[in-house]
Amino acid sequence: MAETTPQTTTAATGPSVRAALAAAVAISAFTLSVATFELAMADWPSGFVLLVVVPLMALVFFGCVVWSATLLLRIRKSGLRFALPFLICALTLAALVYAPLQQIALQQNFDWHRKTRERIVARVEAGELKPNVSHNENLIALGDREPNVSAGGNDIVVDQADEGVYVLFLTSRGLKHYFTGFLRVPPGGDPEKFFEFGDKPPSQFVRYDKDWYFVAN
Repeated sequence: MAETTPQTTTAATGPSVRAALAAAVAISAFTLSVATFELAMADWPSGFVLLVVVPLMALVFFGCVVWSATLLLRIRKSGLRFALPFLICALTLAALVYAPLQQIALQQNFDWHRKTRERIVARVEAGELKPNVSHNENLIALGDREPNVSAGGNDIVVDQADEGVYVLFLTSRGLKHYFTGFLRVPPGGDPEKFFEFGDKPPSQFVRYDKDWYFVAN
């Protein structure tokens, strides 16, 4: 009697899209990170790094978009999963164009450091913290012992006016005296009266809360 040998059918395994998907996710995440925190990285000397990082990031992301688009040609043969890398790149591009990434980062910075900054303002108003930089009578170097609440070396800028003390916490410090930061004005104060804007009004100022403004010169 002849023995019957069972036939085993092995399903053909199609090509994998995991590597392409992982690459698209990594490149998109890096691109969004640089776009979100570009302002915070604009300090001297890291601002020079952006001159390399941003163009390189743009080139790599553009390459990712083109490469993922070529995978769309494989959808008919290998399935819709090959559209996922392009979809991720497309969503990332939409976020870069339409999402207020830097505003989100600034809001997070403001909320995260607000209580600490308010305590420092109270110490400045009480006279506990005073200008301590020999070449600048408006600068207080907080140093490493204090929480890092100001970009560019953890220095804050103060201005003693008739209405009270203005305190600037930097979010970036660039070349040619360019800066951005959160300015705490005294009650009833006007951010445009801050001494840094004596010759030229701020290029932007946005109210974040009572007595708190985001300013740029």
